[in-house]
Amino acid sequence: MSEHRAGLACFVGRPNAGKSTLTNAIVGTKVAITSSRPQTTRHVIRGILTRPDAQLVILDTPGLHKPKTLLGERLNDLVREAWSSVDVAALCLSADAKVGPGDAYIAGELARARRGGARATFAVITKTDVVSPAQVAERLVEAAELGAKVGLEWAEVVPVSAVDGANVGVLTDLLIGLLPAGPALYPDGEVTDEPEETLVAELIREAALEGVTDEVPHSLAVVVEEMSLREDRPDERPLLDIYANVFVERDSQKAIVIGKGGARLKQVGTKARRGIEALVGVPVYLDLRVKVAKDWQRDPKQLRRLGF
Repeated sequence: MSEHRAGLACFVGRPNAGKSTLTNAIVGTKVAITSSRPQTTRHVIRGILTRPDAQLVILDTPGLHKPKTLLGERLNDLVREAWSSVDVAALCLSADAKVGPGDAYIAGELARARRGGARATFAVITKTDVVSPAQVAERLVEAAELGAKVGLEWAEVVPVSAVDGANVGVLTDLLIGLLPAGPALYPDGEVTDEPEETLVAELIREAALEGVTDEVPHSLAVVVEEMSLREDRPDERPLLDIYANVFVERDSQKAIVIGKGGARLKQVGTKARRGIEALVGVPVYLDLRVKVAKDWQRDPKQLRRLGF
C-alpha cells in the first residue's frame, strides 16, 4: 500500500477563471460561492478533500488583478501569501477567453515565486464544456507558449470542466501525486475550515450578487451580526435566528439591492435562506438590513470593520 499523502494546493488566476467552481467540484460540496461576476472571491477559502490515501487541501484565492482600491490591494496580498505556502500551485486559464496580458502577469509572478523552492506548478484550462474541442486545443497551445515565455515549466497542463466533471478526477489525482507523504492535516469529515458565520455571510452575498447592475457587485459586503438558536423552541423544532447587514457604498446602490417595495431584498433573503438551511441542517429565520458604508473599499477603518 502506498504511503499517505497530505498537503496544500492553490488555484490562482484572473477574476472569473472558474477557480471556485473547480474547488467545489474537487471537494464534492459547496465551500466557495460562485458568480458570473468577476472578483466574487474575497477570502482564501480552504476546501478539504479527504480520501483513504490522501488529504488534499485546496486554497481557492481571489482573482489577481490590477487593483483600483485598497480592498483590491489587500486581496492581491492574500493571493501572493497563499501561493508562497503551498506544495502545488495551479494557474487557471478560462477556455472561453484567449490567454492575455493578465494571465502573463500572473504566470510571471508565479515563476518568480517558484524560483525560491521546488514547488510544482500546473496550468489548468477551465470551462471546457462551453467551447469547442478546437478552442480547447488552442488554449493548450497558448498555455505551453505562456510557460515558455515566463520561464515556467508546467508540471502538467490539464483541461477540465467543473460543470460536467471532465478530467476533474484526473486533475485531483495529479495534484495529490505531488503532495508530500504525511498524515492528514484536518479531521476526517471536514470540508472547509471557514467559520460558519463566514460561510453564511458568503451565501447571503452570493444571493445578493445575482442580477444586480455592474456598479453594485464590488460594493457589496455582508456581516453576520448575530447567529443563535432561538431559546424558546423545543429540541425537535429548532430555529436558527440570523441577523445580517448587507453593506453598499452609496444610497443609489441601497435602492437597487432593496428593490421596489423591498421585492428584491425579499428574493435575496429567500435564496440565501435555502442555501443556509442546506449548510446548517435546521430551519432558519433570516433578518437582512441594507446599510450604506460610504466608499468602504478605500477606507482602512471600514475595511477592518468589514473583516478585510
